[in-house]
Amino acid sequence: MQIIQNRKKFFILSLLVIIIGFGFMIANAQAGKGALNWDVEFTGGTSMELNMNGKYDNDKLISIIKDVTDQSSPQIQEVLGTNNVEIKLQSIDSPTRTDLVEAIQKEYSKATLTEANDISGTVSGEMQRAAIKATLIAAVAMLIYISIRFKDVRAGGSAILALIHDVLVVLAAYAIFRIPVNNAFIAVLLTILGYSVNSTIVIFDRIRENKGAFKRNQTAERINKSISQTLARSINTSLTTLFTIGAIYFLGVPSIQEFALPMMVGIIAGAYSSICISGSIW
Repeated sequence: MQIIQNRKKFFILSLLVIIIGFGFMIANAQAGKGALNWDVEFTGGTSMELNMNGKYDNDKLISIIKDVTDQSSPQIQEVLGTNNVEIKLQSIDSPTRTDLVEAIQKEYSKATLTEANDISGTVSGEMQRAAIKATLIAAVAMLIYISIRFKDVRAGGSAILALIHDVLVVLAAYAIFRIPVNNAFIAVLLTILGYSVNSTIVIFDRIRENKGAFKRNQTAERINKSISQTLARSINTSLTTLFTIGAIYFLGVPSIQEFALPMMVGIIAGAYSSICISGSIW
């Protein structure tokens, strides 16, 4: 494989995906939708849970909410194993909340409000800080461990840069597909960081093992050979994981799909960065 020789092409492809993602963020922000589809868990807002006591039409429910609240992107999640539905939207006052419940009950007479909460901006700010802190702590811990493990800070730095690539690609997916940024967002990022770095370490380990078989000026050949030797393992691991997450996405409820879709993007990005990016950076 000619990974190192074609590294510029791989870098350009990654850069294009990331630029497209930022382009969507800018376009969405200018359209007043927000750069990302922030859930009320991050921005603050109102969360309501209703027992529908029967079947309901998701699109019809969204239409009712839009008509009453004049909000363009309310979020609806089915509570698994029940007839309950959770509605998340930007903050509304008590009279609007009452009007919304009455409008829903007019269409679905058996529906009852079981819970309503206002999520404060303070709590949301704490969640944003927790997300950033968790990601930074994980990245720093990986940098230190990999640098010590391979006795080369360049190895740790290369792995972290590849992980930043994966995070940016996942962010691009959140912007392009307007996936709600909620608690699952933190879980997705940390899972992708751990999954991607695992494949990268396998490749780096083989690069180190092959050090004695190549001359000092044959770094490119050594990296290409090492990636070729671990390629089947990297692809097979990614594909089997992708099949599992894919099944969850196609068979799951919307709340599960919001986790599975960015996970699939992250798995593909992680495999790509491990094979085509990390060794080239090193």
